[in-house]
Amino acid sequence: MGILRTIIWVVLTAVLVIFAMANWQVVTVTIWPGWEAETKLPVVILAAFLIGALPMWIALRTTRWSLKRRLDASERQAADLRALAHRPVEPAPAPAPVNDAPPAPTDLFAPDKP
Repeated sequence: MGILRTIIWVVLTAVLVIFAMANWQVVTVTIWPGWEAETKLPVVILAAFLIGALPMWIALRTTRWSLKRRLDASERQAADLRALAHRPVEPAPAPAPVNDAPPAPTDLFAPDKP
């Protein structure tokens, strides 16, 4: 996979160098009224690319920072739960005996007293 990435970068660099050599002309850029700059066309294109790429790079870095914080918090929570699951358990006390026998029929009604 690394060789494929290297080939793509070499081809892209070659195309950009050929484009820059073919368009090596002086252009006048009006920045503000009364303020003009004369520069080569590839420099203007590179500057425009960098100005456009900067906000996306900042957005990428902030998203990665946010996701890294969330992942770290999740890993800490998982470690806490793992430690909680592997702690020694104290034996539960023995339950009290339960009297499940139904009452005798003689216990339900009081004897008649004369």
